[in-house]
Amino acid sequence: MADIITKTEARSSSSTGTLGGSFRSVPVPKGVGFWRKMLAFSGPGYMVAVGYMDPGNWATDLAGGSRFGYTLLSVVLLSSIMAIILQTLAARLGIVTGRDLAQACRDHYSPPVSMALWIMCEVAICACDLAEVIGSAIALKLLFNIPLVWGVCITVLDVFGILYLENKGFRYMEALVVVLILTIGGCFLAIILMSQPSIGSLLSGFIPRTEVVTNPEMLYMAIGILGATVMPHNLYLHSSLVQTRKFDQDNEGRIEAMRFATLDVVVALGTALFINAAILVVAAATFHVHGQQNVAEIQDAHKMLAPILGTQIAGILFALALLASGQNSTLTGTLAGQIVMEGFLNLRMRPWLRRLITRLIAVVPAVIASAVYGESGTARLLIFSQVILSLQLSFAVVPLVMFTSNRRMMGRFVSPRWLQGLAWLVTAAVVVLNAKLLLDFAGVSAWLAALMK
Repeated sequence: MADIITKTEARSSSSTGTLGGSFRSVPVPKGVGFWRKMLAFSGPGYMVAVGYMDPGNWATDLAGGSRFGYTLLSVVLLSSIMAIILQTLAARLGIVTGRDLAQACRDHYSPPVSMALWIMCEVAICACDLAEVIGSAIALKLLFNIPLVWGVCITVLDVFGILYLENKGFRYMEALVVVLILTIGGCFLAIILMSQPSIGSLLSGFIPRTEVVTNPEMLYMAIGILGATVMPHNLYLHSSLVQTRKFDQDNEGRIEAMRFATLDVVVALGTALFINAAILVVAAATFHVHGQQNVAEIQDAHKMLAPILGTQIAGILFALALLASGQNSTLTGTLAGQIVMEGFLNLRMRPWLRRLITRLIAVVPAVIASAVYGESGTARLLIFSQVILSLQLSFAVVPLVMFTSNRRMMGRFVSPRWLQGLAWLVTAAVVVLNAKLLLDFAGVSAWLAALMK
């Protein structure tokens, strides 16, 4: 394989990977201060952060908090740290090589291997989109009493919103994402203040416990949280989004881009950590404390919030945050689908057609699931979709860590030994936990069946 850096330096500095044909580059001003530079580079981190707070997270965090109290907060924290490490590597790959993760896989692996990786990634995107579409439909029903099936169909309109924002520019899409994130965070901050959690129990929940691994029921939920927090397609998405910044294509320019991209990731995923932890804390402080330990349905959580907290506002804020979460995640999930297909297959489609295909891949199974299971089975589907994401994660993480540890590909920007060590440790944890999950799956299936009764 030819050296990717050589390819990158031969490319025009205005090229931006698979998104280059859809969005204009965001210029980075020169000769300005730190904060102006940080503002210019900020955005891609928030675009991927929304995938870490999608409705799939809600299902796993609500079920985990109501069932086990604050115990799984340690899993949320560790998963967020893992996500920061992996997203930093994804940004490094895109900035240094000018190739996103999907393109790098196509360059490096044989066509059959690339095709297999593409199929697995599409399965993960479909699972994620299923959670996001169902979450948005549930929010529409809670807020406006729209039937679940019709709510799923309404999510197709997201495509037109994305196309409109494309014409306005990438910064408008990033601004919408940030506004929706602030809406989610604000809603949950208010609900936490209403629920008045025990600060001591909350803080102790961030301390890891061996019980998380030894208890099959808790492990299954922990793996679901891992799958909901560290999403494989976000690695592909981020490695492409960082290329929307028009920075100097020399060593100094890349060093600066990597530094600000890392700051962007830490701040954005720190916000996602707060929201994920907030969902679990609300479930622990309201449902678990009051003996409601089998709350897995989002609708049930919404129904119980008002009586327990004594105000209807809590339920409205909960539903509003869910709607913002679903809309945010469908937006970035659609972009990820475009990047993955074009990167792996080198298949160029008109943006609206690719958006529509991605949307339908999620909507069709969601309509079927909603019609067959109705409202009662949505939690089981949401949690299971997150476990599928976790099982697919290894096939995105391993190539990413290999590429960023390859001096021939990265040149002087190859990951330092300490970062390689952390990255491989994270990779090993993902593989081992998933193997343990498969061994315990049969026993946990019986627990899930009992939970859904």
